[in-house]
Amino acid sequence: MKRIAFEYGEGLLEAELPDSAAVYVPGETVPDPPCLADPEAATRASIENPLGMQPIPELVGAGSRVVIVFPDKVKGGFQATSHRRTAIPILIEECLRAGVQEADIKLICSNGLHRKNTESELRAILGDAVYDRFMPNRQIVNHDSEDWDNLVDLGYDAMGDRVIMNKEVFEADLAVCVGHVLGNPYGGYSGGYKHVATGITHWQSIASHHNPDVMHRPDFTTVSHTSTMRRKFDAIGQHMESCMGRKFFTCDAVLDTQARQIAVFSGWARDMQPQSWLAANQRTFVPWAKEKFDIMVFGMPQSFHYGNGHGTNPILMLQAIAANIIRHRRVMKDNCVVICSSICNGYFHDEEFPAYREVFELFQKDYHNTLPDLAKYGEYVARKQEYIDKYRFGYGYHPYHTFSMISCGHIAEQHCAAVYIVGAYEPGYARAMGMKTRATFAEALVDAGRYTGSDPKILALPRTFKTASVHLMMADETVPSVEVPHHD
Repeated sequence: MKRIAFEYGEGLLEAELPDSAAVYVPGETVPDPPCLADPEAATRASIENPLGMQPIPELVGAGSRVVIVFPDKVKGGFQATSHRRTAIPILIEECLRAGVQEADIKLICSNGLHRKNTESELRAILGDAVYDRFMPNRQIVNHDSEDWDNLVDLGYDAMGDRVIMNKEVFEADLAVCVGHVLGNPYGGYSGGYKHVATGITHWQSIASHHNPDVMHRPDFTTVSHTSTMRRKFDAIGQHMESCMGRKFFTCDAVLDTQARQIAVFSGWARDMQPQSWLAANQRTFVPWAKEKFDIMVFGMPQSFHYGNGHGTNPILMLQAIAANIIRHRRVMKDNCVVICSSICNGYFHDEEFPAYREVFELFQKDYHNTLPDLAKYGEYVARKQEYIDKYRFGYGYHPYHTFSMISCGHIAEQHCAAVYIVGAYEPGYARAMGMKTRATFAEALVDAGRYTGSDPKILALPRTFKTASVHLMMADETVPSVEVPHHD
């Protein structure tokens, strides 16, 4: 038997799995492609030689207003050589070299519907030098998707979706977007047009793609960069560019498991986005499995992607489980089983996720049988002033974020015969989301035999929420192709 420790609250919970169980840890089981030896030099070369548009000194000059849009703390790393800390000083230098005044440069955190980042978090993201240089004059801010004094309504894009964006970005002479290209259940990869479509918009824009009609389509699971969701990201971003009358200058880094740069691409997102995907595919899509699995086993810490409470908030618990199904659907049998450890103690973290408890309780009544039944309440909850105020002024997630997570969570029910939570302190919270509960991994494995038979093929994913995930494939599968546009 194999003894494997899985995440569990603030600690670990051991499981005994058969010797036949396959274990995968990103970056270790199959090594990542090599990271850049000199990320600063590579980033500078990329910025100076952009794809599909002119270099920065040809785009701005004296009197130009520049905004630099950068992602929040959810991904990207905080090390001194992180992409944000490497790219932003070079981008500032390029603007100053072109004659832009430092007072005319503003840095905007693209937190979208995520909670705003605190000043200490912004310092950790940007580093002391940039923070101390720009924060005293309030030149570093979080995007506020409810501040109508700083939003502009651009009507509807080519796919019929509402586009409302940050006004300072819209009015800037140059909008620079610093992003990360990492495998993402929502549309294949982060970065590119996804960055602006989700990071500097309004909930009504985000509701056009983070909803059941888009996320429950066959092209969403397995994860894909050709899905309807991805096309919506591109349409929103390109509509912004059309209305602005200029392109975003995008500087994206392909990252490895430790958030180190594998490659850096700059320029027009329409041209550089596919190039970044080609590079990212070599790490993200991993042909590895020799046979499909019946059971997926992993553990859930209390705090991960979205913050403290992600692994105990029952809606977010199911969302995280569904995200692993989306990523690894290619290697799982139909109607597979998930077994996941979580302390599941009923900690919603109401300050950080203020709308979640109300929506969870709404799911328990009024003939709501599946999570998509709640979608009709999205606008009602999203417009509640109490929750909007907590998002704007109290470092809470926007209320509509709850509904985007619900749309993801239902995917677990669509594709699994059963989902087990192991070690729950308050198991009723898991059961209320349609999950089964058992005290130990051993008990869950025995009960799962009703769905899988007595000799299941098991995939173990320790540290799955403490590392940047990959998308596992069958060993004989071909990595998804990327269509690279060619322009005369």
